[in-house]
Amino acid sequence: MICIDIGGTAIKSGIMDENMNFLRTDVMDTPRGGAGIMDAVLERISEYLSTAANPEAVCVSSAGIIDSDRGVVAEANENLIPGYTGMNISEKVRERFEIPCYVENDVNCAAMAEAYQGVGRGHSSMLMLTVGTGIGGAFLERGKLLKGHTYSACEVGYMHMDGSSFEELAATSVLVKRTAKRLSKSCLEISGKWIFEQAQSGNKVCIEEIDRMCDILAKGIANLCYVLNPEIVVIGGGISAQENYLRPRIEKGLDRYLIPEVRRKTKLGFAKFGNHAGMLGACCAAGILEKYRMKDQ
Repeated sequence: MICIDIGGTAIKSGIMDENMNFLRTDVMDTPRGGAGIMDAVLERISEYLSTAANPEAVCVSSAGIIDSDRGVVAEANENLIPGYTGMNISEKVRERFEIPCYVENDVNCAAMAEAYQGVGRGHSSMLMLTVGTGIGGAFLERGKLLKGHTYSACEVGYMHMDGSSFEELAATSVLVKRTAKRLSKSCLEISGKWIFEQAQSGNKVCIEEIDRMCDILAKGIANLCYVLNPEIVVIGGGISAQENYLRPRIEKGLDRYLIPEVRRKTKLGFAKFGNHAGMLGACCAAGILEKYRMKDQ
């Protein structure tokens, strides 16, 4: 399979075999605008087709609200990716290369990867939150994604909380902005990783800001648990690497915001897959890997 993961800052791509082994991976900066993105993706696919032996499909993970039935970007953030809304990725790939193309939302893909072979494996239902520049969400029950009437189910970052939105209160980008302001630094001088390093060294401001973020994350997770009742909640995005520091703080918040019966039966996990989650999940969402697995049984 040829795998593509289209993000706001980078496009990851690779060739993967039926055993989920990547035979090749590449990354490039995301061009400005939808047309530039599509040109870059088609060029990369053409390059791969010259080396790959009859790939079964092109599987695409993409930012934005994705109409996965048609392979179309139903809506994208014009500030981040102008001219991307309405892009029919699947059609353009099929017309150019005469090969099937499947497209799914990037958070849905990351969730599929975790449910298929990560920390969500073996659980009947899973809520995944990716925490980064914003906050994305995805929910699966018995391996099936909840997509909603217009493919926008679990756009949890927009959820109204405490006079703002979930992602405007608890995203990593907000952690950086708040910490930078309190330390009289520029956001360009620090990063989420730096803040966690400073917190572990005893920096009071960094500790307070992380604690604040964790409490809001726990409140948002609790609200979602009351609606969706997942068996496990998985935290993804860059902060998932900080599991040892984050887990006790988020667990403490869940103890506070969830009633005992729900709290006892709701697990918390941290994403296993990093940069390849979107590409692997795109193949899972397309059903390609499941088909191979059934062949082996």
